[in-house]
Amino acid sequence: MHNHILPGIDDGSQSIEQSIDLLKGLGRMGFEKFICTPHIMEGVHPNTIRTIEDAKDKLVNGIKQLPNSPAIYHAAEHMIDDGIARLIDTNELCVIPGGYVLIEMSYLQESKALFQTILDIQRLGYQPILAHPERYNYYHYNFNMYKQIKDAGCMLQLNLLSISRYYGVEVKSAALTMIKSGMYDFVGTDVHHSRHLAALEDIVAKYPVRDLLKTCNILNPSLQDHLKSNDNVIAAG
Repeated sequence: MHNHILPGIDDGSQSIEQSIDLLKGLGRMGFEKFICTPHIMEGVHPNTIRTIEDAKDKLVNGIKQLPNSPAIYHAAEHMIDDGIARLIDTNELCVIPGGYVLIEMSYLQESKALFQTILDIQRLGYQPILAHPERYNYYHYNFNMYKQIKDAGCMLQLNLLSISRYYGVEVKSAALTMIKSGMYDFVGTDVHHSRHLAALEDIVAKYPVRDLLKTCNILNPSLQDHLKSNDNVIAAG
């Protein structure tokens, strides 16, 4: 429910061929359905619903020749910046099936607009999810902030790579502490490229991931029903 597999649209896959390689690799790990979430980031990745839909259509067409081609859906990872405020004002957020909106902040500096953005998304009738909270180093020494974010009604999504040392020891420590506290609602790969894929394969081989996450009420399986409803709408259309 969080990856950068759509081709040529952000800092993830740069071609349909790369996307197919990532899909095949993740498929070997058991993934069959993908909600692709390219960045929407003002001045860096100025994507819109239209550009994301176009990239998804290109990928769907590109994998038609594959046996048992995976199901591809689209949404976005929205940076909390001036751009998201305008998307909220015009109700043009790129929403995960089920009414979820994936948001992120800079790794360097906390966004002062976080709680207002959470509230604004909720007022539109959507449920915000903060991507990879364990990677925001400025919260590592103020762990109560995670509780405040949860109390504000924002869900939290773990990057699977964070349970290893891929992003560093402090990120791993924060992730494991949050897992033990049962704070995560979703898990994502956040896969961008082949290096991420190789690291994910290593994690799956070394870590009892499902057992590790039993302390959390992980809602990824609940997305299945929303995806089925989305398929039915498309078929009816």
